[in-house]
Amino acid sequence: MKRMSIQDLKAGLSGAVAEAESGLTILITRHNEPVAQLSPARAPFVHRGVRVGTARLMPATTRGTNGRYLAILLEDRGTR
Repeated sequence: MKRMSIQDLKAGLSGAVAEAESGLTILITRHNEPVAQLSPARAPFVHRGVRVGTARLMPATTRGTNGRYLAILLEDRGTR
């Protein structure tokens, strides 16, 4: 169980909600005293992964395309 102060919760609410959604229970404290608990609303058998909301976004392409993104997208799209 993770402990988080109200001040930290305010600063990182979306991350805390994502962690709770992934199955982690967060104990919310005020002056180091527990006041509330944030836990997942779904059934515990739904697995979302422990790193949900904590990982950085990675680019779709690993090498540079020298500005040819539009050409690559149009090529992929075809005649649709």
